[in-house]
Amino acid sequence: MNIFSSEKLEQFLPKVKSILEENLFPLEKHYLQQPFSKIEPELAKVRSLVKKRGLWNPHLSEQHGGLGFNLVEFGQISELLGQSPYGHYCFNCNAPDIGNQELMLGYASDHIKNKFLEPLLFGSIRSCFAMTEPEFAGSNPVNMGTTAVKNGDHYVINGHKWFTTAADGASFAIVMANTDLNAENKYERASMIVVPTDTEGYHLKRNISIMGEPNDTYFSHAEIAFQNCKVPATNLIGNEGDGFRLAQQRLGPGRIHHCMRWIGICERAFDMMCARAAHRDLGEGKILGNQQTIQNWIAESRAEINASRYMVLHTAHKIDEVG
Repeated sequence: MNIFSSEKLEQFLPKVKSILEENLFPLEKHYLQQPFSKIEPELAKVRSLVKKRGLWNPHLSEQHGGLGFNLVEFGQISELLGQSPYGHYCFNCNAPDIGNQELMLGYASDHIKNKFLEPLLFGSIRSCFAMTEPEFAGSNPVNMGTTAVKNGDHYVINGHKWFTTAADGASFAIVMANTDLNAENKYERASMIVVPTDTEGYHLKRNISIMGEPNDTYFSHAEIAFQNCKVPATNLIGNEGDGFRLAQQRLGPGRIHHCMRWIGICERAFDMMCARAAHRDLGEGKILGNQQTIQNWIAESRAEINASRYMVLHTAHKIDEVG
């Protein structure tokens, strides 16, 4: 029994699973052999199928053209989609796009929504989120050197970012930059600004391979330099000084999405482990899965995955109910 389930979710998950098994798992043999750009035409067909079946943007409210799942429900969708490296992308709820969509829906101006959000929701462009910097340990949004100086009707951005996921091929970046280094409250120094990637002064320096993953386009993690990068002041999300607060609003649900995606990976690995144990012949009529140590490992893995799932879903429930 799944205490976090709902009738709506139970009807939706089999449809997702069908696309994973029939359309995405067969493509995975190309994952480490070909760059994402080579597989993208095939994935475009799957994305069209997802739209046709009414499964697109499951994370959005019905008001915004989505399916109206809450965070607990979408967490379980994210878990299932996480079983394939292409899952979230084909349903248009991949990071960092999903976080940027939620951020702009909640806090961006109509100008930003029309110009940047609408094509992102349709899936015709990708985006990235630039916060982490090489000169500062970790990704604490208070510790940044990038600045955005107001100059008339524009901001002039200078700084250095890296590990910017999916930057290669993105149409725009949401950039976290200091707009008031002298603010007494350190949590009000930074702001978020939309920067088109074709803006003069925006330089993608290189892609960084992470944990052996392919490092092109959608799977990229880039180093970016901003050198007198000039963007309209109307590209500001929210107000000046809102950067830290918006980062927390963006990253809270994002952590649920990521955790459940990783649990989905664990579930797929668990199924593969059980299949291997059930069919590996040790000779003399012995099967690997009949060995007590193997059974112990499988049982421990099952318990650990379940514990992780319910801990994350409980957190999602708290966010849904309390905020």
